Amino acid sequence: MLRTHTCGELNAAQVGEVVTLSGWAASIRNHGGLIFINLRDRYGFTQIILDPASTSPELIALAETIKPEWVLQVTGPVHLREEGQLNLDIKTGEIEIPATEIKILGRSKLLPFELNEDKTGLANEALRLKYRYLDLRRPKIQEMLRTKDKMITLIREYFHAHDFTEVQTPILAFSSPEGARDFLIPSRLHPGKFYALPQAPQQFKQLLMVGGLDRYFQIAPCFRDEDPRLDRHYGEFYQLDMEMSFVEQDDIFKMMEPLMKELTEKLSDKKLINLLPDGRFPQISWREALDRYGSDKPDTRFALELQDVSEAALKSEFVIFVEALKAKGVVKALKIPGGAKFSRREIDELIAIAKKRGVGGLAYILKREEVLSSSFTKAVTPEALSSLAETVSLAEGDLVFFAAGPWRPIVESLGAVRNEVGLRLGLKDNSLAAWLWIVDFPMYDYSELEEGRVDFSHNPFSMPQGGLEALNSQDPFDILAFQFDLVLNGFEVSSGGIRNHDPEIMYAAFKVAGYSKEEVDSKFGAMINAFSYGAPPHGGNAPGIDRILMVLNDWDSIRDIYAFPKDNQGRDLMSDAPTSVSEAQLDELNIKIKPLRGV
Repeated sequence: MLRTHTCGELNAAQVGEVVTLSGWAASIRNHGGLIFINLRDRYGFTQIILDPASTSPELIALAETIKPEWVLQVTGPVHLREEGQLNLDIKTGEIEIPATEIKILGRSKLLPFELNEDKTGLANEALRLKYRYLDLRRPKIQEMLRTKDKMITLIREYFHAHDFTEVQTPILAFSSPEGARDFLIPSRLHPGKFYALPQAPQQFKQLLMVGGLDRYFQIAPCFRDEDPRLDRHYGEFYQLDMEMSFVEQDDIFKMMEPLMKELTEKLSDKKLINLLPDGRFPQISWREALDRYGSDKPDTRFALELQDVSEAALKSEFVIFVEALKAKGVVKALKIPGGAKFSRREIDELIAIAKKRGVGGLAYILKREEVLSSSFTKAVTPEALSSLAETVSLAEGDLVFFAAGPWRPIVESLGAVRNEVGLRLGLKDNSLAAWLWIVDFPMYDYSELEEGRVDFSHNPFSMPQGGLEALNSQDPFDILAFQFDLVLNGFEVSSGGIRNHDPEIMYAAFKVAGYSKEEVDSKFGAMINAFSYGAPPHGGNAPGIDRILMVLNDWDSIRDIYAFPKDNQGRDLMSDAPTSVSEAQLDELNIKIKPLRGV
């Protein structure tokens, strides 16, 4: 071994021992001939000292040539630091190593950016990603990777203790409509045909249930060609994929909740809140979540809730309210205690957020020094204004926004404002963890890609509540599904459901969404055929590992949780992927690249 100890383990107990350490020169300080080298490895830092009074001139001369990030092997005895020189912020802060021998194991060029973020601040992300192998030397990044490793270990221990079997499902799979674009892989052996990287192991894990495995889990890599965002890494991510046979929805909840509590307690300092008296996570329906919070992934660390003020709004005779209600819309209000301190500019910014969600604007009333001010004072009587304020119990210093129109865009616009207000007023307490289940999602919604077309709103493989009878007799938009999301502090961290395991119900469900029997057989033939051989009722879910880690630790970006992440344009700046390939490679795959338009 090139070391006897790591740079993070020595203390007063080893004083007098001669040790050998290896690591990087994190910093070098020369104080008039007295040289200090801060030696770093993944375990910590150890101070190396070279005193001209007790060190050979040759070793001093060598030390004077050392530059930051050179890789060194250092030998010397462990000494206690002098009084007043202790550094209690690090584990090795009571000792130092007077070097008797130094070997240079590797030299470094001048770094493109400073690794000491406390000293200079972080370099821009593009530069850090280009030199990711250097960025990985930062203790914070290494802590993130170790935390992810700890999380995966806890997950595996938990599921093995509950008699689950870990199974690796295929990476070279088939293209399947699961809500995002596939990454396609051309086949050399079968010209003109393609594999697809799996968006999720959805169909495979259901086939495992048909195969009688009963309880399956996997730390599954998933691939989706979706635009990146704060809580979504481009292209690839990891999820805890699990499935169970002979279960109902609440059985899945009972299996997942203890694990999520354990992860919260062992991977963060957050306090669990809003638990039910029996310690369970609360459950609210999709519609109730939107109606109360304006979001199907509400942050329940703070209590601002939407109020229906349609009756009072109608009495106000404000034309915008009245016309919206005549068109069978609603008038909803969001009262913000203390919101009257917002400036006119800030109020306009909040209204602009609502407009981006599809509403024409927001009306508002605020109360300052016992006086009501409003954006629509001239359009209503003072009595009507007072009545609206009383309806929402507007107190001194409060602000209330009103939105009128169709229910869905109205609640979602106010929900977006609620979320922003939570940030601006500091209501999102990072010391808290608020978990909840969102249940009873609608089975169908209008397609985002084709106007007027009915499509699945969530997972197409979920069982409709009411089964075949509901599909044959109910309006599609009234049918609920046995599907659910798990939410943490305003982030959707898992989706799941009870699966549709009956071929007849499967054909009927896809028929509502416009799929013929032939299309279903073509796209999902393996699963449909498998279900005809006796499929057990089954269900499961798939929490996003990286997203949960990000939320539990309040990390700024999900990208840093990956050892080698893509940037916000889906590029690997370090390896320059995606790259062009040779004509020979393309010919072997029977592929020809079309010229770009306009080129």
